[in-house]
Order: sequence, then structure tokens, then C-alpha cells
Amino acid sequence: MQKQNNKFSHLTAIERVYLSFPARFLLEKNQLQGKILDFGCGFGNDVKLLQQKGFNITGYDPYYFPQYPNEKFDTIICFYVLNVLFPEEQANVLMEVSHLLKPGGKAYFAVRRDIKKEGFREHYIHKKPTYQCITKIPFKSILLDEYCEIYEYTHYNYQRNSSNQCIFCNPYRKLTLLTESATAYAMFDGYPVSKGHVLIIPKRHIANYFELPFKEQSACWLMANKVQEILSKEFQPDGFNVGMNVNKDAGQNMMHASIHVIPRYKGDAVESRGGMRSVIPKRKIINSK
Repeated sequence: MQKQNNKFSHLTAIERVYLSFPARFLLEKNQLQGKILDFGCGFGNDVKLLQQKGFNITGYDPYYFPQYPNEKFDTIICFYVLNVLFPEEQANVLMEVSHLLKPGGKAYFAVRRDIKKEGFREHYIHKKPTYQCITKIPFKSILLDEYCEIYEYTHYNYQRNSSNQCIFCNPYRKLTLLTESATAYAMFDGYPVSKGHVLIIPKRHIANYFELPFKEQSACWLMANKVQEILSKEFQPDGFNVGMNVNKDAGQNMMHASIHVIPRYKGDAVESRGGMRSVIPKRKIINSK
């Protein structure tokens, strides 16, 4: 059966002349700090109303305000967006918000808790199929009632995630986190072999990548696509090597799984033909494709 397209998710946006409940809640708690982005702002009602109150806030919505931000923000709000997206689309939003958040900043996700039935339904005004789902994300919950839940998100390296001594479970704040999803994060390598060298790291503490649950493996490769997109824009490399080390005999030093995304540039090596086959120099096949 062909999966139904979710192209009408933007139709769930509504016009308002008052602040949304999550915006009022964060305003009362004094959580709207610094430069603010409303990600998935719909018609931009919260943006306009908060601007009138003197807040430095801009909005982004792929349908209504499609100019993608080109800066970082102290606070990002994302209200009732995840509930109208498929899982892969939700993961993409989490990664984009993480990438746009300044180190030490905070993002707030509001999701509906009054959805009785998941799936597609005909929109009562537009008569188009719109999608709704129950959404839970593994971030800190700061409010929960029968209608709404609000999560607070900070970058993975601004938290204490485990009592073990693994630096991939508790990465240093000085390292730059590139993006993050529910089950993985990507950081610039502390000892890069090229400009823009990134590690994609599953949050589950496990040494062998192949022992990860399939969904978490898939999340890592979805993140690899996002990382490639970001690096291509920021560094304009001429190619990439992507791979992993599994077990010590294959060169794994940190016993926590990771995937290397290494940008390549013309002239960065004496002999680049052979690509991944060059990992064992004596067995390199020069004419391989």
C-alpha cells in the first residue's frame, strides 16, 4: 500500500488575535530570552504579538514564511508542529532546531495531548486530508496537562547524560554540536582529519554499531544526510568519505559507536583514488570505483 502524502500539514495553522497557550506560559516563566526564533510559526501570530511586546523574535515556516534563518538563536519555540508530521519529518525538525540553537540556548517544543485518534482526517474548512499523531520526545517535560505538553531542550553537551566516564555520553561543552535528534547527535571531531570532520554518535552507550536497534541505526543515517547538507553549505567540499570503525582491530579507540563524515577537498591527499579501499594501504586497488 502506498504511503499517503502529508503535503497538507500546513493547513492546520490557524489565525489568532491572542498569544498561544505555550507562548503565554513561557512568557510568564520568563523563558523567552535573547534572540528568539518561532520555528514553524504558521501565520506568525505569536511572532507579531511578541514583537509588539518588545521581544526580538522572527518567524520561519516553510509554507508561510519560507526565508530560512541564516543565524543562531538564544531561544527557539516550536509549537504544535511535531503533531502534524510523519516520524522522519519530526526528526528533521528536531535536527534543524538543534542546528539553529546557540550553545547554551534553550528550545521549547509544545505538542498536543488531546488527540483521540491518530491518522489522516478531512480538514473541516479546507476539505483536504491533514495528519495528526501523538508525539513524545525524550527531552525534559516542564508542563503537562490534558491538552498540551511542553518540552525544554538544551544541547546534549550541556547536560549530564550518564554516570559513566564515556566522553561520548558526556561530551565536552567546548566541542561544537552540529545537530541532534531524539537518539543521536553530531559534533565536530576534536581531532579532525579535514575541515568539517564530523562524528555522528548514537546516544545509546554501545560499542558495536551493528548491535544498535535498527531504528537507531536508521536515525544515524538520516542524520548523516542532514550533516552532509549542512557541511556542503558551510564548507563546499569536493567529496566525502563516510564510515565507521568497529572493534579495535579495525581501528576503534573509543568503545562507543560513531560514524565519521569526513569532507574531502581537491589536493588534500597525494593519492585519493580508491577511497575507502585505501584503509588498508597494501591492499589498495587504485582503479576501484
